Amino acid sequence: METCLKLQFTMPSAGAAGSEAVGLTIRPVEENITVAVTYDFRDTPLVLIGDANEGDEVTVTLLPYRIELAVAGKKVDEEWPAGRCLYTPSSPFLGDISVTVGEEQYIREIPPTVVNSFIGAEGWRPDESVYVGDCMPYTDEGVYHVLYLKDRHHHQSKWGLGAHQWEHISTEDFVTWHIHPMAVEITDWQEGSICTGSWIKKGTTHYLYYTVRMTDGTAAPIRRSLSDDGYHYTKDENFSFTLSEKYHTPSARDPKVILDENGLYHILLTTSLLAENKGCLAHLTSPDLENWTEQEPIYIHTDNTQPECPDYIFHDGTYYLIFSIDGVAQYRISQNPFTGWRIPANPVIPCESVPKGATWQGKIVFTGFSRIDGYAGTLAFTEAHKDAQQELVFQKSNKVF
Repeated sequence: METCLKLQFTMPSAGAAGSEAVGLTIRPVEENITVAVTYDFRDTPLVLIGDANEGDEVTVTLLPYRIELAVAGKKVDEEWPAGRCLYTPSSPFLGDISVTVGEEQYIREIPPTVVNSFIGAEGWRPDESVYVGDCMPYTDEGVYHVLYLKDRHHHQSKWGLGAHQWEHISTEDFVTWHIHPMAVEITDWQEGSICTGSWIKKGTTHYLYYTVRMTDGTAAPIRRSLSDDGYHYTKDENFSFTLSEKYHTPSARDPKVILDENGLYHILLTTSLLAENKGCLAHLTSPDLENWTEQEPIYIHTDNTQPECPDYIFHDGTYYLIFSIDGVAQYRISQNPFTGWRIPANPVIPCESVPKGATWQGKIVFTGFSRIDGYAGTLAFTEAHKDAQQELVFQKSNKVF
């Protein structure tokens, strides 16, 4: 269990000026409440905003790695701090809002496998103020799963570091969707964001691989979380490594883990070659998912733009390498694994922003997001079939999605 600070007050009537203490300010503005909390990591405070009516009970929860604003018992905003909070319980509040401050035990409850359900995922997002970012689809035992980056402030959380976490939904028929427990969350203030990654299963163990954008801007480590049931994940605190210094290590992200036909594991990873000043997909291999060896990059871009969110799909005898440039996905084709790529006649994948794919019922289904006011938005799907040249033919099917 962890200890958290809780600040509680009642939304005042119109005309109230608010209250402030060292490092923390509370301001009512019309039908909104604004709470600004300052940390020694940045001069600019983190700001929480929520709709509130006169008489509503407002709660602010302060953890070392997350702060939350709740109005009338519902969480309406959250942020992810770094460093030392300048506010302490001994700091008195001055103003016309009476604030009650206390320490409580923060208890993490184990949620059920299915938290909720909904119908139809095209255009879906989890809440009015929560958006869908990069998507990571996969299939397991006939079920289509989508892991996605939960986004609160269009990539501006945590002073622009993103502070993304992984959420998880799934479907058996593309009609009814189930919401599962959060797969990977920020639990340390040094984690600036849990970046995009991928799922793989070995035996009965489910693995999620990702990099962590570090708060201090140092090399982004490749890390993972593990699960026995595929729905409740725990961070593997004993697993962490970084790319070699020939790569731009702070921007390393989006690891795609693959098992080839010979039992060898591969990671494709977004980064840049420093000497060449070109974006690339780094390539690593492992016999056991534990010990990884760098190979030559599988793809080097023409300039310093980094190819993002790599994907690798083997479908009916053909290999597809997928990546996005400036949010637009494109693909390459080969009849051989990890080499011999050719550019198709139309390489663009028309599925909104940074889509990735998974095979489901004999077709490839891509999942991306439609942007709303910047980064992140709502879910978007496109299915793909193959023509005689093994090139992909795309179809938007509202009937399915």
